[in-house]
Amino acid sequence: MKHLKFFIFLCILTFTVSCGQQKKYIQYKVKKGETISVIAANLSMKKRDLLRLNPDVTSEPRTDSFIVVPEKKLNNYKNKIKERPKDISDAELTEDEIIDEKVKLLEELKEKFVVYEVKKGDTFYSFKKKFNVTRGELLILNPELVEGLKVGQILKIKEIPVNVVSDEIFYNDYLQPETTLKIALLLPFRTDKYNNDTITAQQIFTKNATLVNIATDFFMGAEIAVDSLRTKGIDIELNVFDTGVRRADGIRRIISEKDLGSNHAIIGPLYSEEVQMVANNVSVPVIFPVYSSSQSNFSSANIVKTSPEKSVFREELERYIKENFGSGNIIIVSDTKFKNIQTSRLLKSSLEFEDSIYNVNILTPDKGYIEKSRFLEVLKPNTKNWVILATDNNVIVADAINSLISLPEETTARVLTFDKAAVYDKIDNRKLAQVGFTYVSEEFIDENSLYSSVFREQYLKKNKALPSFYATKGFDVTYDILVRLASGNDLKTTFKQGVSSRIETKFDYRASNTENRGLFIVQYNEDLTLTKLK
Repeated sequence: MKHLKFFIFLCILTFTVSCGQQKKYIQYKVKKGETISVIAANLSMKKRDLLRLNPDVTSEPRTDSFIVVPEKKLNNYKNKIKERPKDISDAELTEDEIIDEKVKLLEELKEKFVVYEVKKGDTFYSFKKKFNVTRGELLILNPELVEGLKVGQILKIKEIPVNVVSDEIFYNDYLQPETTLKIALLLPFRTDKYNNDTITAQQIFTKNATLVNIATDFFMGAEIAVDSLRTKGIDIELNVFDTGVRRADGIRRIISEKDLGSNHAIIGPLYSEEVQMVANNVSVPVIFPVYSSSQSNFSSANIVKTSPEKSVFREELERYIKENFGSGNIIIVSDTKFKNIQTSRLLKSSLEFEDSIYNVNILTPDKGYIEKSRFLEVLKPNTKNWVILATDNNVIVADAINSLISLPEETTARVLTFDKAAVYDKIDNRKLAQVGFTYVSEEFIDENSLYSSVFREQYLKKNKALPSFYATKGFDVTYDILVRLASGNDLKTTFKQGVSSRIETKFDYRASNTENRGLFIVQYNEDLTLTKLK
């Protein structure tokens, strides 16, 4: 038995030595102007594979620094060099040629970066005031700055955003002349003091003016949408029904007593189980106007979901990162919930599949929180660091933000998350701005747009108040559905024809014809304003 064990050990040892001999690595000294992409191409390697061999190296390593490369591939490259005829560029350059090379370099850099030539008297502080960039951010793009500023030096100040080609085709609003539409609006006004379910706006606001809730706000926005289209020549019959308290018998009574199927579309109810009941009894589109965690269980094909599923939020952020990150360091912060751990692992695997993303770490809490020291262990100085918060835990989110706003000057971090949940309402907006807080959202309103200004004026004039979130939602949902129906086509046909953007909502039903996937990527600015990135 002992002889057998020794024989097995000897075999393993022989195999290990053999593998080691097959895969030898040596140090390579980086030459001036060489990047990881250039070196990888010269060695006939993938950039991703070279970065995996050098996890602590950026895509633009410092001149004269050392990286690890396969010896065989380097020898192959050296042999190719020997075979090439001597290049005249190896000769000493004249002063004019040096100037030409500098101009050429500037033109190349200007395609991707804001560039600047260092002048006498320039300091990192002056760059902060002039370009709003920190020393750490400059070091990420210009690693040679560790040796200080030098007059005549060409600096990359900041990246110019890449305009990713969008696959969005925008829906062209077309109103067929002399169109007549009939729309039902089912909302829980709970006006049980009335003898019938069909009510008027005058009754709602004069006899029950204190009823300021989601239902009434949504209705007020919807009414503005109807009024707007009536002025454009569309004849609209709006039938409003009070679904009352959350009881099945109320919906059953409306279904049995009212001819809901005679409408071109039904907007509402607000409760998921009531929407399913209505959809099971009519053959016209039933528009679910709000989000519910139960909406994924809808079984009727004629239900239209106006709010995207939460899984779509995650997909949208992942897509944004892949299109815009480039290279650098990514940290995913999770809690200990199985669902969030699973999401974090799947995200890590998906991101690491990209050639340019070579380092993704997952941080989970120890004893309920994550110490700042643990962030410092995985964050890299002079490197792009993006931190994805895959949790809505109050303590973890607050600790993470507080840790990331007090990093050393050479280390910067940007914070991203799938959805701006209620936990972020508890964080000071100035802190969110400091970390460039970026999130996925189903609404974004441009306060300066003519479209939103006209809506606010109309709403204020009619209702003596500024529109709330649900009032704007009521306008967007109702206007979009009515405009599409007024084209003379059925809804699903118009859904295939493109994306529509209203006041604060994007409607993109192209993938499924029943589920909206329209989302925005939004970022906090230093002045506390919001920018729509996508």
